[in-house]
Amino acid sequence: MMGQDRPLRQPAWRRTAARVLANLESVLQGLGAAILAALFLVVMAAVARRYLFGGGFVWSDELAIWLHVALIAIGAPLAVTGALSMRLDVLVRLLPPSGRWLADVLAGGIAVQGALVLAVGGANVALLVGGTSTVLGLPESLRFAIFALGGGLTVLVLSLRAALDRGWSDALAALLLGLAFYSLAQLSTGLFLATPSLAAAVLAGAGLLLGAPLPLALLAGASIASAFGGLLPEPAIVQNTVAGVSKFLLLAIPFFLLAGELLTSGGLAERLVRFAAALVGHRRAGLAQTALVSSVLFSGASGSSVANAAFGAKVMAPTLVARGYPPAHAAAIVAGVSMLDNIIPPSIAFLLLATATNLSVGALLVGGFVAGGVLALALAIGIHLTVRDVVDATPKAPTRERASSLIGALPAIGLGVVVVVGIRFGVVTVTEASALAVTYALVTCLLLRSLNGRGVLVALRSTATEASAIGLLIGASAPFAFLLALDRVSDLMAGLVTALGGGPYAVMLLSNLVLLVAGLFLDIGAAILLLAPLLLPVAVAAGLDPIQFGVILVVNLMIHGLTPPLGILVYVVSGITRVPAGAVFRAVLPLLGVLLVALAVLSLGAAAWPSLAPSSLALGLKALF
Repeated sequence: MMGQDRPLRQPAWRRTAARVLANLESVLQGLGAAILAALFLVVMAAVARRYLFGGGFVWSDELAIWLHVALIAIGAPLAVTGALSMRLDVLVRLLPPSGRWLADVLAGGIAVQGALVLAVGGANVALLVGGTSTVLGLPESLRFAIFALGGGLTVLVLSLRAALDRGWSDALAALLLGLAFYSLAQLSTGLFLATPSLAAAVLAGAGLLLGAPLPLALLAGASIASAFGGLLPEPAIVQNTVAGVSKFLLLAIPFFLLAGELLTSGGLAERLVRFAAALVGHRRAGLAQTALVSSVLFSGASGSSVANAAFGAKVMAPTLVARGYPPAHAAAIVAGVSMLDNIIPPSIAFLLLATATNLSVGALLVGGFVAGGVLALALAIGIHLTVRDVVDATPKAPTRERASSLIGALPAIGLGVVVVVGIRFGVVTVTEASALAVTYALVTCLLLRSLNGRGVLVALRSTATEASAIGLLIGASAPFAFLLALDRVSDLMAGLVTALGGGPYAVMLLSNLVLLVAGLFLDIGAAILLLAPLLLPVAVAAGLDPIQFGVILVVNLMIHGLTPPLGILVYVVSGITRVPAGAVFRAVLPLLGVLLVALAVLSLGAAAWPSLAPSSLALGLKALF
């Protein structure tokens, strides 16, 4: 009919590209879910055999590690294009259209280069490596071949996504630029730097500022260092990447993520909210304090601040707004309290720290309880002082309601208790505890009929993508950290943090300043993996306890989940609540202030009383008993 608007018909190429991309992503999600399920079954079979029959399977650990490698490689295309791709696009948004176009193309080129390192480098290593695995008898080349496949699929997904978002011409420009960057990295420029890792840092930093996915920017940076005298050729980069994720301890990360996802999908997390409301809902800013207590309780089951932030944004934020809280303030409260999940055990951040430094996971968990208590108290004070114009207190819950809500929350609370106690007293390893956590969450939700098979499948698919993103970051950080070690950057770092002297107070102060600055530009996981091995030896030399210092390092970096320009917790909550990130960053400032005060208190305590470290207390208890 004349004058009536008709929907514009998409070009045929766009419909085809969208269909291909959707089908490919669906297949990869399904494969990731299947691999994660197989990984869980292998570990649980070994755990059951060990505790029921007194011995495990010879092949279980190696097969589990290989499945974890496959999970990361297969999920890489989803990891670099999804919500956890770790892109810093805040600065790019400030550019004019022409500058934004150039930044997108450059970022796309750097991302393609990083993916090509995995694809071509992985294929080359697969062709060169011989022999078979110690126990499984499978060709060692398979581990590298799967990464080659993942890198190739990542190039394809990046190109399809760029074509749909910006057009084929931009996608082709990014692809050609990536090929040019990759070719340059294979050449000898004749320019030899005293510290080739500087070239790696410049390219990786440029990629980060332009909006390239952080893992691919790190791989691209490590690759370009070879052209300036770096001693890490491309095959070695891929070997370091695969070795970085081939650790049994890292299997705990996908399992803790899955346990948290099952608790949320099964409604147990909402029972924690009800219990928290019964405890503190009657106080001033009762609903906000409920969000805090809920976060503390959820921390014992999840270990992921991102998972808690997503849950809080869906459940707590709308309720806060309905009670009269401004949307930005509600989002800031949810983001602020979510940082506790990576402090209060079990904590994925502590697992990363233990992987990077070989510190005791059990001792870190004890330190996390202490630090988590201090931070929770600081947040409670901050919320009490900042919520002035909202009257949301409810009548004090009667004893019967408190008891009823406690009983309802016990299944979720019990998960955290079982996991932490089991790890701390050496009953189970961290990985075994994480697998038992999944079993506990799954059986509990199925018995309560709060979760069905479809919900389990959705949880598996979602967790597989998240675990791949974290695993790819760990793998990409390994060659970059190796370059820093080759160039003795640790010596430069030692000079920096001892500029005011080598005493514990000076080292603690300067270390915190270095971490506060670095956390503004580095993802939390990358900062832990790259900076912890550099700073920890300096701290130990200054007389600081390594466990206390490690806990403070994690606390310092977790605060950056709330700071611009990265602020991952703010972006997660902002994306779900549709509140502009800038408004949330402004609203979260008072909570940032109290968290920094808490960090100062913890730092002074660690410098003044290293004998109170969790590791020292554990030795004292052993001596007594």
